[in-house]
Amino acid sequence: MSTRTVLQQADISRALTRIAHEILESNRGADGLVLLGIPTRGVALAQRLAAVIESIAQQPVPTGALDVTLFRDDLAKHPTRSPRPTQIPPGGIEGKTVVLVDDVLFSGRSIRAALDAIQSIGRPAIVRLAILVDRGHRELPIRPDFVGKNIPSARTERVNVRLSENDGVDEVTIGE
Repeated sequence: MSTRTVLQQADISRALTRIAHEILESNRGADGLVLLGIPTRGVALAQRLAAVIESIAQQPVPTGALDVTLFRDDLAKHPTRSPRPTQIPPGGIEGKTVVLVDDVLFSGRSIRAALDAIQSIGRPAIVRLAILVDRGHRELPIRPDFVGKNIPSARTERVNVRLSENDGVDEVTIGE
């Protein structure tokens, strides 16, 4: 089984900085912005993006976590998923620009579940999607607004995002 590293720590940092600038440009600043990370690694990425946005805009950005486990349509195939806490920042999401943050976009099913989860919490003005890695192979008509890196892959390959907050190292690998 061969595994190759496609992004290292510097690449991930550069991608997040670019995404932060794109989010600020799209939103015309940080006003009304809320970042919601999808557990597990999306939460760490959302926190990193918030820190970069805060350093650029000199304004704090509310950040939270949105667990999508109970909204997934594939629980029968993966029954061992355990829900993580959803943490909505003070001030909520009502009327805000919510940016969903996740590590890898593949089929689009996690994002579909996230959209359902958001509807159960409130009604944002707009929902955007920031992804570190877009690997293609969508099963649903979902497209990210902000992408760190497009990594074409075969369906049989696995893209692994490892972040220092969870795994002790920052890297993205692809393998069989």
